[in-house]
Amino acid sequence: MNQKYKVKVNSSLHFELTAKETLNIDSVVSSTAMHLLKDSTSYHVEISKSNFFKREYTVIVNGTSYEVAIENELDQLISEMGFASQTSKQINILKAPMPGLILEIHVEKGQEVKENESLLILEAMKMENNFLSPRSGIIKYIAVSKGDSVDKGQVLIEFE
Repeated sequence: MNQKYKVKVNSSLHFELTAKETLNIDSVVSSTAMHLLKDSTSYHVEISKSNFFKREYTVIVNGTSYEVAIENELDQLISEMGFASQTSKQINILKAPMPGLILEIHVEKGQEVKENESLLILEAMKMENNFLSPRSGIIKYIAVSKGDSVDKGQVLIEFE
């Protein structure tokens, strides 16, 4: 099955992309940026901000900034059914979606945080992922420290 993604750029440009189509893009990835070659055109790409759980990114392409939102097939199905994925559940535990290294922790136990406030930065696959709070609340427990290596599914932060 070929996974289909809906991509929205700056809330105005909408297009669909399949996983197979992404294979036609030549890329070189460094720790902070990517160099892409598509249809004989070169692009220098940096992800300056990311919300992994909402699949929203600020991407700088050849010096121009773009707001990008990506929906996978599950997101599309949930939307078609009229359900809001972010409001349908209360998230009390933040887990690592992939293995990586904790670069920074921006919160402390007992601290009150607001939704979308930065919690920590996880380096994975040579990219820095800024994890934002999925909800407002109080930090109950921080299970990791700066410099820790984490596995996929490992608990990072727990909310009260």
